Amino acid sequence: MMVTGNTLILIFLLSLVALFVLILKFKLEPFLALIGVAFGTALVIGIPIVEIPGIITSGFGNTLAGVGILIGLGVIFGQFLASSGAVEKIAQSVLKVFGAKKSAAGLALTGTAVSIPVYFDAAFVILTGLIKSLSRKTGISIVTFVTALGVGLIVSHSMIAPTPGPLVVAENTGSDLGLFIIYGLVCAIPATLVGGYFYGMFIGKRVQSNPDDEAEQEVAVAREEPSKEISTGLAYAMLVLPIALILANTVSQLLVPGTTFASALAFVGDKNMALFISVIVAILVLTPYINAPKQSLYTEAINSAGVILLITGAGGAFGAVINQSGIGDHLIQTMQNWSIPALLLAFIFSQILRASLGSTTVALVTTSSILGPLALDLGVSPVLLGLAICAGGVGLSLPNDSGFWVVSRFGKLTVPETIKAWTIGGFIAGLSAFAMVYLLSLFSGILPGI
Repeated sequence: MMVTGNTLILIFLLSLVALFVLILKFKLEPFLALIGVAFGTALVIGIPIVEIPGIITSGFGNTLAGVGILIGLGVIFGQFLASSGAVEKIAQSVLKVFGAKKSAAGLALTGTAVSIPVYFDAAFVILTGLIKSLSRKTGISIVTFVTALGVGLIVSHSMIAPTPGPLVVAENTGSDLGLFIIYGLVCAIPATLVGGYFYGMFIGKRVQSNPDDEAEQEVAVAREEPSKEISTGLAYAMLVLPIALILANTVSQLLVPGTTFASALAFVGDKNMALFISVIVAILVLTPYINAPKQSLYTEAINSAGVILLITGAGGAFGAVINQSGIGDHLIQTMQNWSIPALLLAFIFSQILRASLGSTTVALVTTSSILGPLALDLGVSPVLLGLAICAGGVGLSLPNDSGFWVVSRFGKLTVPETIKAWTIGGFIAGLSAFAMVYLLSLFSGILPGI
């Protein structure tokens, strides 16, 4: 018989403790720790033994179905950008515009802009090379740049349509999409600067990451002098190529849906196809700027991608067990009885589901489908209610979120460093976004749609 009620929450918390102990205390490989805890948690919850392997396998497979090809292609793409000197050129231009002291703010705002048309995981993989390059050039901790980029990406992923989560929230709350985008930007930019830049600078001075040998090898490859110096224009063109392809798909679906033109862009603008095309173009265009043998670049990229794929998939498996437990339904029933202000309820509801289910999109869709139709009955603006839900989906990424492991592995951070930088930084950004939503509510009746 499966466990129900508040015991589910206790089991979830204990499973996280067990995971941290195995990884931090006993130094167990995260992949093995995640799979082990997933099996153990499933047994304790009371999921039938014959169903457990299937749940874990499907969780692993479904996660990799979403990001597996993307991670493999992204690592190869990043390797070619780094080895050609393209990442260095882009980093130099960011420093030129923002200066060394404000470079993290530049990266955070870049992330916020990029993640509007591009999924979080794809954008993080594409831009991750900038983290190492900017850290080397400025002497600022790599933790600062991981926080800036990660938070910048997740804030817009959670708050700004036409990213799928916010788009569904706007629909479920009956909000005007144009106003939802405008006010989403108003809330997202301060949240990015507070949680990504200011907190990133704060935590970076207190946590000095020590990249492993693999990371040092990657740096060594990136530092090799190319046979020709790449131009800044070409460097940006290569970085922007997959983003432009994905954006073209998004725009065409909004403007000319159902047409042959839109279908063609949907094919080349799919995140996996866009990155595959970009890898092929990189191989053809960047070869004159690379001294290292191509085979060594492929080998190193694939070795790195293999570890990331295993850990990311295992994070998805752990998340699948938690989802199967029914903890989401229990939390929904519990919170619907809370007598607290509507906007705060929406934020807390979304935040708790984000933490417990490990998915921003699931948290946003679930919360908005329940509270969205009640906006008028609750006496609040649909736009504000929707944005409060979106703010709750920003932070508290835990190891049951596959994105936690993407940030950890691509950012070359340990689990404690990832929690300090990514989990807490996102939480602060979410609180900042909610503070902006509350500030907007003070102008109810004055601002359009509020």
